[in-house]
Formats: sequence, structure tokens, C-alpha cells
Amino acid sequence: MNVFGPGGWLLVVVVAIVVVFLLVTALIAVGRARRLDRLHVRVDAARLGLVAALDRRAAVVRAVAATAPSSALSPTDRRALRASARAAEAAGDGDAREVAENDLVARRAPLECATLPPDLSAELADADARVVVARRIHNDAVRDTRALRGRRMVRALRLAGTAPYPEYFEIAEPSAPPAPTDEPVDPAVARDAARVVVLDPDERVLLFEGVDPARPTETFWFTPGGGVEPGEEPVEAAVRELREETGMEADGSGDLDGPVWVRDVMFSHDGVAYAARELFFLLRVPDDAPEIDVSGFTELERRTVRRHRWWTRTELAATVDVVYPRQLGDLLGDPGSIAPADPPVPIQ
Repeated sequence: MNVFGPGGWLLVVVVAIVVVFLLVTALIAVGRARRLDRLHVRVDAARLGLVAALDRRAAVVRAVAATAPSSALSPTDRRALRASARAAEAAGDGDAREVAENDLVARRAPLECATLPPDLSAELADADARVVVARRIHNDAVRDTRALRGRRMVRALRLAGTAPYPEYFEIAEPSAPPAPTDEPVDPAVARDAARVVVLDPDERVLLFEGVDPARPTETFWFTPGGGVEPGEEPVEAAVRELREETGMEADGSGDLDGPVWVRDVMFSHDGVAYAARELFFLLRVPDDAPEIDVSGFTELERRTVRRHRWWTRTELAATVDVVYPRQLGDLLGDPGSIAPADPPVPIQ
């Protein structure tokens, strides 16, 4: 074959294009691998800074528990606060630290900061502020790393190697001191909730995107559901919330399965800290994904819920968005995890 004939030149051009494509792809892959390595280093450094800030706050809380006047803490609250601070310090930097920090926030609820000496109160406020900043720096680093790891090339070429998938650090923060009032305010409000995991025939899950009014730039996705009203059973609350938020009618005894999961969590919303226990029920939609009717939203939901969509498990695994519960993608991928259980399976 004449290499320089019409067919030969075409072959040369094709080979050249392929070589250039492979070289460009390799250069991009190397660049992303290096950037990914820097991002993982950034996450590790931010995590160390966050743990240092948490440790400092725990030490300040121990000092408060030891020296606060009796008007600020009862002896029982003093002992519980000291023990909670020590448990937080001993928890390290894993998932147990989130649990310990949320317990510490709950134990601080009876503390009257206004009765503390000015220097001690200022040091505690400074420690709280440093935790807020350190957590934001850490979660920003996690967000950027997860965004890059979610890229198709990074996943296909496994450029992340064996580096663990970075996780957000989610804890409730102490509420700001309330305005003077004659009514006592409990900064950790107990709340029972019922939620519904809605799956269509393609195993897609329905999620809403919302914001905390106190942090309107930080969005997150969540399943339909809400608080259980006094005298209401959780399954009744699930049916009611599903109807109000989606327009779907469900029979609690026939259509809903569960509860399948239970989630105990501390979180803050609109400046109020909540200690919540959430029960998750399962609803399988038999036909195509129905049209969602949000006309039953409350005024607060209309202000804080931005949109809704159906998610595949692949999309949940790849997303860099915050999704609650955090294990949702893994749970939906395991048929055994979405079967009714007694007691329900604890999740995060």
C-alpha cells in the first residue's frame, strides 16, 4: 500500500489525531490527579485544624464547668458538662466526634452564659467562633474535593487511588443568646419526625432541595416528611406530610413499608437547635413518577424549599451536593437495607 496515497494519508491523519487525543487526555488526567492530591492534602489539613478548634472548645467548656458560679450551672449539669467535654476530646476525629460534639451542645443548653465572668464568657464565645470558621473551611475543602472526584474522567481512571472519600462534618452549634424575654427558651428542642423514601419504578428517589434561613447559601437535599404532631402516630404523620408536600395519597397500613430506618440527629435550623428522632418509611410508586403538587406547603416551606427532582443511585453516588440522610445512596443500593425492620436500622 502506498503510504502517501489517499488512503495512506487518511490513516496517518487518524493516527495523529488519536495520538494527540491520548496525549491531551493524559496531560489532563495528570493535572487532575495532581490537583486531586492537593485537595486531599487540603482536606486533611482542614480536618486537623477543625479537630484543634474542637479540642480547644472542649477544654474551655471543661474550664467553664469547673469554675462557673452555681447560678450558671447546677452540680448535676456541671458534672454532665465536664464528662461530655472529656468524651468529645477522647473521640478523636471520626464519626464518633460528631456524636460527642452534638452531645456537648445539648449538655450546654442549661448554661447561662450571662452569669459567667466576662473573661470566661468571651473565651467561650471565641472558641465557638473558631469552631464555626474551622468547620466551614473543612466543609468547603470537602465540597471541592468531592466535586473533582465526581468528574467522569476521575471516576473512570480511578485517579483518587485509595484515598478515602471525604465526608462533611455536620454538628449543631450553640444558639446565639436569645433576646430578653419572660419565657424560658430551650435551645435544644426535642422533635419527633416521620419521613418517606419515595421510589419510582426505575428505583429513583424523590428529594427536595432546601436551605436553612440562617445559612441561605448552603443548600441540601432531603426526603419528604416533617414533625409528628401531638397525639399522632409516626405513620399517620408520614401519610399527612406526604400528602401536604407532594400531593400523593398513601394508605399508611398498605402503601407505606416500615419504618425501615431511624435517625437520631442534632441540627440547627433558623437559629434554633433541635434534637430530632426521625423514622423513615418506604413508598414504592407503581406507575411512572407522578407529578408533584407542592400547593400544600407551609409558609416556611415555601420560603426554604427551592425545588424537587428524582435521583438515581448513580447520581447520588456522584453528587457533590449535601444529601440527608448521608447514607442514602448506599442504603438504596442494598435491597436488605430498605426492608422493614424491628427495630428500624439506625442510620446517619
